[in-house]
Amino acid sequence: MISWITISRSIVDTHILVWNKLYSYPDNLQCRRKRQKGFYLNNMKALILVGGFGTRLRPLTLSVPKPLVDFANKPMILHQIEALKAVGVTEVVLAINYQPEVMLNFLKEFEKKLEIKITCSQETEPLGTAGPLALARDKLIDDSGEPFFVLNSDVISEYPLKEMIEFHRGHGGEASIMVTKVDEPSKYGVVVMEDTTGRVEKFVEKPKFFVGNKINAGIYLLNPSVLDRIELKPTSIEKEVFPNIAAENKLYAMVLQGFWMDIGQPKDYITGLRLYLDFLRKQSSSELASGSHIIGNVLVDKSAEIGDGCLIGPDVAIGPGCVIESGVRLSCCTIMRGVRIKKHACISGSIIGWHSTVGRWARVENMTILGEDVHLGDEVYSNGGVVLPHKEIKSSILKPEIVM
Repeated sequence: MISWITISRSIVDTHILVWNKLYSYPDNLQCRRKRQKGFYLNNMKALILVGGFGTRLRPLTLSVPKPLVDFANKPMILHQIEALKAVGVTEVVLAINYQPEVMLNFLKEFEKKLEIKITCSQETEPLGTAGPLALARDKLIDDSGEPFFVLNSDVISEYPLKEMIEFHRGHGGEASIMVTKVDEPSKYGVVVMEDTTGRVEKFVEKPKFFVGNKINAGIYLLNPSVLDRIELKPTSIEKEVFPNIAAENKLYAMVLQGFWMDIGQPKDYITGLRLYLDFLRKQSSSELASGSHIIGNVLVDKSAEIGDGCLIGPDVAIGPGCVIESGVRLSCCTIMRGVRIKKHACISGSIIGWHSTVGRWARVENMTILGEDVHLGDEVYSNGGVVLPHKEIKSSILKPEIVM
């Protein structure tokens, strides 16, 4: 009997082969920015909290682990690894609790192209957000005594890591965290800090009364001494470690200027895409598409084909090898690698998984998610359907539901 794990690995192997062909770095390192003397440290390391099964992003995570799900036409985790490489990080440790070989096999080609070492630290039981640091202790510290980065793999932002290094050097404390401003702080744990120095005073979990509007952004720069505070057991860095450091006046927060989003669930993924594309626009990025058929910010892979009479945008990403037939309308959506959208289909606020097909005159909206290799028939309507991989849908999905 063939297990789902075996099938899943086979699917991932296919993704690896395709990505290695499609994704390259001209001049060996496309992502390397010009380094400026003085701002970065030598041989820095980083740990990315990869986490578990990615249930909030199913059915996409039934095909690949969550960090390998495409975001703006590249795996989520690659955005972070590129940003880390740009500030001098030479080794990235992935804290993961299942299928580490899948992650490593996928990333080994990028390891060569980016000239950065990528290793895994595997948990045998869930260790929270601090326990993985204790588990990876030997991988994170050496004789240099340099601080190391810790990132939550669900976070997408401008990654001002250069500025964070400078901030960390300047305050002389033990740990730096990045915070971001939100409109509804009562939904989060709020970081209360001194505005002038950035010193963190306390954390308030989901406050009933206004105490501030800054929350933890999931990006940290820590001195090796922080590891002495963490035991190898399930521990929360936000609730158990950081409050203790703050009580000793050794924790500082840097306010993130620019966009930030936790894209671990579909609605936030779509919002994150909008913010990311807007960031590219502000940077006058040549990656964004242009033309009479484009509205707003749109990212189209150079290998994608777009037919006549289409109207695309705003806030759309079209991946490699996609075919968008004539008369198609796309807005606020992601079309992943190898998808075919047939004539006069309309898609908004949705995610279309790899190698899927959307039929003629079909209408897809309201946070519909099609897993890999899903085929939606002609004139079918999907109102928030979540469709598992390898399905053929011949009748409409009239209300949000999971199709198994």
